Amino acid sequence: MDGFLSAALGFPAVVFGAALVVVVCFWLLVLAGAAGHDSFDADLDTGPAGLGGVPVSVTVSLLVVFAWFGSVTGTVLLHRSETGGTTRAVLAVAVLAGSLLLAWAAVRLLVHRFRRYFPAEPPPSRLDFVGSVCTIRTGSVTATFGQAEVVSHDGSTAIVQVRTAEPFPSAASRLSGPAAEEAALVMGGSGLLYAYDEDGEFFWVSPYDATLDPGPNRRPHELPGGSAG
Repeated sequence: MDGFLSAALGFPAVVFGAALVVVVCFWLLVLAGAAGHDSFDADLDTGPAGLGGVPVSVTVSLLVVFAWFGSVTGTVLLHRSETGGTTRAVLAVAVLAGSLLLAWAAVRLLVHRFRRYFPAEPPPSRLDFVGSVCTIRTGSVTATFGQAEVVSHDGSTAIVQVRTAEPFPSAASRLSGPAAEEAALVMGGSGLLYAYDEDGEFFWVSPYDATLDPGPNRRPHELPGGSAG
């Protein structure tokens, strides 16, 4: 037991031991819901190292665990040897490098075998906005000009180019008063992005009236002009 503690607290195992403490704390935060297992996916690309295809936190955690285990094992063997002085220091550095190399090889093998269980998410696309409700941010929308603000699935907002066909059967023509202003494609009004033009890089938009949308939880008799029968 004393030999294990001496090896774990000695160089080079202590380097990976400190990293192991950080890894354990991170996964405790994940279990507590204070962090996500994919928190570092956007900050670090492990693809060039052959470790891509799984969350970065998983590959780094496995790398640290294997490197720590290898360094402890190498340090124990080094302590049992009769080398000392400069030779022992050189061997300790060799254990550090060897532990990293063996850990990388082991993690690379595991990632290759289990990569299929972590399907890659498709990158964000402008087509994701099709079917979304937007807010007009220009004075009006025509066949050649217009901008609108739309909220993406992650809660962020984006300003997109919008166009409307002319003549367009406006929903505002069937309404009056404030409802007509809300349904018109004017600043502050609501629109529905129903198609995307890849060549022009703009969305086709139509007036949107929330009162005409049944929504997922509204029954037919709750619609404007509906009946309970």
